[in-house]
Formats: sequence, structure tokens, C-alpha cells
Amino acid sequence: MNKKNIKLTESQILFLIGDTGTVGIIKVSKKKFLFIGTPDKEEIAIFLEEDDIIAISAFGKGEKYEKAIKSMGYLTREMNSPIIVLDKDHPSSKRLDMVLSVGDSVRLSCNIVPGTHPEQDILCSCDSLSGLIINKTSDGVEIEKNLDNYKIEEI
Repeated sequence: MNKKNIKLTESQILFLIGDTGTVGIIKVSKKKFLFIGTPDKEEIAIFLEEDDIIAISAFGKGEKYEKAIKSMGYLTREMNSPIIVLDKDHPSSKRLDMVLSVGDSVRLSCNIVPGTHPEQDILCSCDSLSGLIINKTSDGVEIEKNLDNYKIEEI
């Protein structure tokens, strides 16, 4: 299996660009708790390390989606905005343009319903990015699987 190590600082965002979607990745940057609201009306607290990642998947490409990814990353990392998980049959899941996942490893999949997974190791993505596994490293991320189209920007 091919692996690619990409250096990423806390002031940068990595964009993985697929045929019909984009995934943005930022570092958490400081130890913190983040809360997940579940369909069972429970709240799960997860502890994040500074080198953990926030992965945001958008179902589109281009500047509009990249700006939205940056905004959601800011809301999650800087404003501690909670993650909301929907029921699998919730009608709003069909209207989500972006979803996110946090932790030390995220697996991208096109075979799940967006916004319905409280476990934070899987994230809905477009077909061409499906199957990628993103693992945190102390100085960036390691991507398991071939990856051709990506870019890094300052944020």
C-alpha cells in the first residue's frame, strides 16, 4: 500500500481534491475537549491532542467550498463548536454540503450517509477520495493510498 507523508503546521490547511469533492485537513493545535451531540440526546466528550486532525469533507470543488471548509475548521477548532450527529433517516442528511470528523485517524468513505456517524474515524466523501485513510503524525499527516491532487495553504 502506498503511503504519503505530508508536513502540516497548525497554521496550514491541506486540501485533498477529488473529482467531485474536497476534503480539508487541519491540526487541532492544542489539547481540548470537543462535544458530540448524538441522535439519542446524549453528549459525548472527546479529548483531542494538539497533533490530532480535523477533517472536513465538502461535496463540491473550488473556491466556494474551500472557503466553507476553512470556516467550519475555524468554528470547530477555535470556537469549540459541537459536532451534531443525525439519525440515519433524518431528512436533513440529504442536504448537508459538508461534514467533519476529528481524531487521530480518519477513513474516507462514499458508502455512508453524511452526518450520521458518531464514531469519529469515518467520514463521508466523494467517490474518488473514498478509501483514503488519513493518520496524524507529529509533524503532519500520513495518507494511506494513492493521492495525486492536493494543495497546502496558510490559514
